Amino acid sequence: MSKSIEVQDLNVYYSDFLAVEGVSIDIEPRSVTAFIGPSGCGKSTFLRTLNRMHEVIPGGHVKGRVLIDGDDLYGPGVDPVLVRRHVGMVFQRPNPFPTMSIRENVLAGAKLNDKRMSKSDGDALVEKSLRGANLWNEVKDRLDKPGGGLSGGQQQRLCIARAIAVSPDVLLMDEPCSALDPISTFAIEELISELKNEYTIVIVTHNMQQASRVSDKTAFFNIAGTGKPGKLIEYNDTSAIFTAPAVQATEDYVSGRFG
Repeated sequence: MSKSIEVQDLNVYYSDFLAVEGVSIDIEPRSVTAFIGPSGCGKSTFLRTLNRMHEVIPGGHVKGRVLIDGDDLYGPGVDPVLVRRHVGMVFQRPNPFPTMSIRENVLAGAKLNDKRMSKSDGDALVEKSLRGANLWNEVKDRLDKPGGGLSGGQQQRLCIARAIAVSPDVLLMDEPCSALDPISTFAIEELISELKNEYTIVIVTHNMQQASRVSDKTAFFNIAGTGKPGKLIEYNDTSAIFTAPAVQATEDYVSGRFG
């Protein structure tokens, strides 16, 4: 299920503005990779290029290649909708569909793919996905209640259940804990550690401790100044980035001297 990601000299543009410049990175399957760096350095923008979500902003386009198990996401004729089916995304703020029940939320994406899913198949998928998101025991008796009625941490796990219900190969998470309390954050971090057994996970985080706790590799992005493009400065095993970074700017950032 889980797949490798290979990015070759990627430049990300919004119309004429170069937002991210010259990123090349290899991400291993069944691993967690964290993107860190100061605000505005392009890490979320770059994350969104991995499932073409940046294209929902008018003028968003790229030069370069993003290969998932050797297939170029930006090849001619590639359907972005299909890309997003294989590369799921969890956003900063939990965004369950408020009018839908918990059950309907989990099945929302899967039903688009399989219009004729039977009720028993749907029930099985709901349970499997909610168990996968460590949420089943908390919600199994209220699957018909609105997803918006859950706590923030539960809503975020519901969004993770919704993302994994379509059986993606890669899971992208854009600061998935920034709106959550410490206990919910811990629950999501535990979940990420379990999910990496099945998925390739890429997470953007502002929380250094979180990056050091959950990720196998860390990529540090930085920006030379306002209006300049974000760049990948250093990419290595997380332990090396936090204890023996090769670049001074990385050391300054992880030690809290700026950002």
